[in-house]
Amino acid sequence: MAAFSGLLTVMDRAARKAAPRLRRDFNEVTHLQVSRKGPADFVSMADKRAEQTLIEELRKARPDWRILAEEGGELPGDPDKPRFIVDPLDGTTNFLHGIPHFSIAIAVEDPNGSQGKPEITHGLIYQPLTDESFWAEKGRGAWLQDQRLRVSARRDLSEALIATGIPFMGHGNFAEWSRIFGAVAPEVAGIRRLGSAALDLAWVAAGRFDGYWESDLKPWDVAAGMLLVKEAGGFVTDYRGQDMAMQRNQFLAANDGLHSKLHKLVANALR
Repeated sequence: MAAFSGLLTVMDRAARKAAPRLRRDFNEVTHLQVSRKGPADFVSMADKRAEQTLIEELRKARPDWRILAEEGGELPGDPDKPRFIVDPLDGTTNFLHGIPHFSIAIAVEDPNGSQGKPEITHGLIYQPLTDESFWAEKGRGAWLQDQRLRVSARRDLSEALIATGIPFMGHGNFAEWSRIFGAVAPEVAGIRRLGSAALDLAWVAAGRFDGYWESDLKPWDVAAGMLLVKEAGGFVTDYRGQDMAMQRNQFLAANDGLHSKLHKLVANALR
């Protein structure tokens, strides 16, 4: 069993500090569904409160680090030190509708990574309702609590369960997504859209999903999950199969046996 490093202990503690309030707010949302005003403002407050708690906890432990947060944007710190990348509530739409599938995601980016460019070194994705803590540290593998994670061993697309995010109002490229869906769907056992990119990637790392694709995401949606997939033995690339996922804002993740097959389907669909 791997023990948390000091830094992951800090991240886990911050997530667990923010979680009880999120759980209470989530239970409150179901009562608000019937009100005329609707729960949207309430959820956006829940999001901000969770972020505030996370920032306070992380700042307490690493006061000079920068933080990139979904709501607060870039918070200043020492540019030579790592930065936290924080999503206080990934799966807001689920939360808003009383669907119990959302997460808190925290990643650490080292500005001076192995090739002298920024690199994600630690990732944690916490599901407050199931109390599942998925975490990874560069070179130390990916874990769910104290259990080592491995991507699934499936080799046939016909047995594969693939996750995605579907474009919606003002977000994403419908034409591109439809072409990929049209190419992938007939070849696989099923496609799921569960509504939290962070958990989708954590579930690929855990072998629950065999692959995942989505574009038009923000760093806080994917930073922790990308590290989890890689440390669990999978691959994350852009749609061309290159190591440019963040730059091109295209994310294709899969186990080591299916990634190249999926990438060929996707690349052909977009030709």
